[in-house]
Amino acid sequence: MRFASLIAAAATVCLLPESHGRVLTESDTKLAPRGFPANAPYGYAPQVNSCPSNTPSVRAATSLSPNETAWLQLRRNATIAPMRTLLARMNITGLDTTSYLNRHANNASALPNIGIAVSGGGYRAMLNGAGYLEAWDDRTPNATSVGQLGGLLQATTYLSGLSGGSWLVGSLYSNNFTSVDRILAQDTDSSTSGDLWQLDQTIFEGPESGGIQLVNSAGYYIALESAVNNKQDVGFDVSLTDYWGRALSYQLVNDTDGGPSYTWSSVAQQDFFTNGSVPLPLIVADGRQPGETLVPTNTTIFTLDPWEIGTFDPTIYGFAPMQYVGTNFSNGRPTSNDRCVTGFDNVGFVYGTSSSLFNVILTTVNGTNTTGLFTTALQDAVEAILSSLASSDNDIADWVNPFYNYHPDTNPYASSQQLTLVDGGEDNQVIPFHPLIQPQRHVDVVFAIDSSADTNTTWPTNASSPGWPNGASIVATYQRSLSAIQNHTAFPSIPDINTFVNLGLNDRPTFFGCDAGNITGEAPLIVYLPNAPYVYNSNVSTYDLQFNNTERNAIVLNGYNGATLGNGTLDKQWPACVGCAILSRSLNRTGTAVPEVCTQCFQRYCWNGTTNTRTPANFVPKMKLTEVKVTTSGALTLNWSISASLISLLAAVILML
Repeated sequence: MRFASLIAAAATVCLLPESHGRVLTESDTKLAPRGFPANAPYGYAPQVNSCPSNTPSVRAATSLSPNETAWLQLRRNATIAPMRTLLARMNITGLDTTSYLNRHANNASALPNIGIAVSGGGYRAMLNGAGYLEAWDDRTPNATSVGQLGGLLQATTYLSGLSGGSWLVGSLYSNNFTSVDRILAQDTDSSTSGDLWQLDQTIFEGPESGGIQLVNSAGYYIALESAVNNKQDVGFDVSLTDYWGRALSYQLVNDTDGGPSYTWSSVAQQDFFTNGSVPLPLIVADGRQPGETLVPTNTTIFTLDPWEIGTFDPTIYGFAPMQYVGTNFSNGRPTSNDRCVTGFDNVGFVYGTSSSLFNVILTTVNGTNTTGLFTTALQDAVEAILSSLASSDNDIADWVNPFYNYHPDTNPYASSQQLTLVDGGEDNQVIPFHPLIQPQRHVDVVFAIDSSADTNTTWPTNASSPGWPNGASIVATYQRSLSAIQNHTAFPSIPDINTFVNLGLNDRPTFFGCDAGNITGEAPLIVYLPNAPYVYNSNVSTYDLQFNNTERNAIVLNGYNGATLGNGTLDKQWPACVGCAILSRSLNRTGTAVPEVCTQCFQRYCWNGTTNTRTPANFVPKMKLTEVKVTTSGALTLNWSISASLISLLAAVILML
């Protein structure tokens, strides 16, 4: 394997349009304080101690957790003020939104309940999703100007991420919910420099010496190996995901050595979360049953939030406490009150689990060391893991199974003390809808950011432009909602993939489920937001691993323009239409008449049931606004010349993403 070099941008390129321009201040460039190193001083090694007096246990998924139920009272009330400001700015003619919200302020359950879902797709998904969140964040300069959508993030209750989307979600919460704007601004001032999202150094090389980490490539690999060895030395199995998650953390966690002591459960202990000021983060992964080589569409889908890991699916229908995951449970209880584990839920391991398809990258060290970057010890360690796995198991994340002997009549994982989780997109549902459509959460509207690379229909070349969505992920979720495993979840009707392309639904925002009366069950309205070329061809490969800051920022900016439709250039009524989507279910609940402007918006953006199933022509989307020019030789890509079997595996991976 060899790497293509990346030529730095030839000149500084202004990436921000006038309506999104800014003069940087100290508060702009200062990153929020780092997260909470709950497992210090033990780093990446989980610890075994006596169980607390309130013995942790697995609970049935008959309701939301007591923690989430209590937190929601804070969060739902905290969304009212930013929602009031946002909707007032949207100027929805015919509805006094301020009076409407004030009228129902004492009953937050009557008001809109918003979810955001950020799809998988590697760094493309992370950066495209970041552009949308930046546009929706009222901390972004000028995002609260007329026609802008800043405040939607602050009005959101749930934020879910999968694979590359989990890197975005995980990184924000691992860094005290730092804004995207501040992360991007950090490299403009050397006095506030950091290593968050510095992607010009690949995950194979580690951070640049002189930054926060102060390590070179050799020291980086020694640190990776040492951390994983520490986990293994205290008695826990490790997998390739341990190495992958640790490597990701150097780019996504603003802490020395990538925050080895940071845990996912510790998010629930931090003030920015406990006071209800941010949405609940939800990371999605798939279960793969013992003996399976492929993940079926009806696999068990797991959600990892700061309180729990588990699923509403009828297979397990249970949740275990995240803080104590790693403990040996049997039939929902610890096997010994003197052996409760903490520190297993490292943040990198969590979002590494959701993106474990990328483990295939690490398999290239097996029998080759042509890059000169891998230490012999690290190569030996990775090869030792590979020797104990079938080739079909390279993508697993190895968790201690908290659902051992739990619900054995329906639980396919009940007989194994190992819980093998894989990339959340391996069941083709690359957009993490699953936790947002659970009826217990009563989500009204989901803003679904789709950064899939579906148009890679053949590999490695395609007559169509590669790397754009074609609706396959949302189709997969709709099809799953019709199966037995859906367990009372409901989803709007979704057309076939050919219709998506033929009608251009994969190249512009589309609303699904606008008429709640036509849906059996409680389903949210879906605002489908496919990645498209607004100001930059953001269809970079899922396996591009290196971006200079100008290209990184261009992809983010393209997402920003997708969220705002070019700051209203493509449709001046777009902010009002977003507001109508937010309010739709709430207006229905309260028996409030729908304003005429909303009727117009729904006629324009709602899928009307029309289908066109003929085989579509080649999909080559046009640039919608003035293109941003970024001078670069292209991101680092991998020259896969190791084996035909690896090429086949990678091709399958790209198709899934």
